Formats: sequence, C-alpha cells, structure tokens
Amino acid sequence: MEFIANVQGLTAVAIGLIVGLGALGAALGIGIMGSKFLESAARQPELVPMLSGRMFLLAGLIDAAFLIGVGVAMMFAFANPLLAALQQ
Repeated sequence: MEFIANVQGLTAVAIGLIVGLGALGAALGIGIMGSKFLESAARQPELVPMLSGRMFLLAGLIDAAFLIGVGVAMMFAFANPLLAALQQ
C-alpha cells in the first residue's frame, strides 16, 4: 500500500514538472518570437502583414505543444497507467 502512495506522490511531482516547464517554455518562446516580430516590423514595415500571419501560426503551434503536454499530464492524473499495472 505504501508503494502505491509513493507512485501517486511521484506522479503528482511529474505532473507539476510537465505543466510548469511546458508553460515556461511556451511563454519564453512566444515572448522571444513577439520581440523578434516587433524588431522586424520596425525595420521593414511593408512586411508586417506577411510576418504577422506567420507569427500567429507559430504562436498556435507553440500553444498546441504545451496543450499536448497538459493532456499527457491529465492522463497521468486521472487514468494513471502505472497504477493500473500495479493493481493487476
């Protein structure tokens, strides 16, 4: 019984790391991308429509990668395959 509690505790730590580091990476990525977009828009204002479309596409992809990590974390939170293997 203590082993199951240890697995649940370490799973909670892993979920925190997955969500926390994923959010940190997504925030840094979007922040750097936004600053580079503003720099390029200041240098060549005629390219702003093309650059903004590409920036929003990449922002969506960065957020999608973070949300995949959240989905994996929720899988471990609610349907933990490690606990299912232990209980058989």
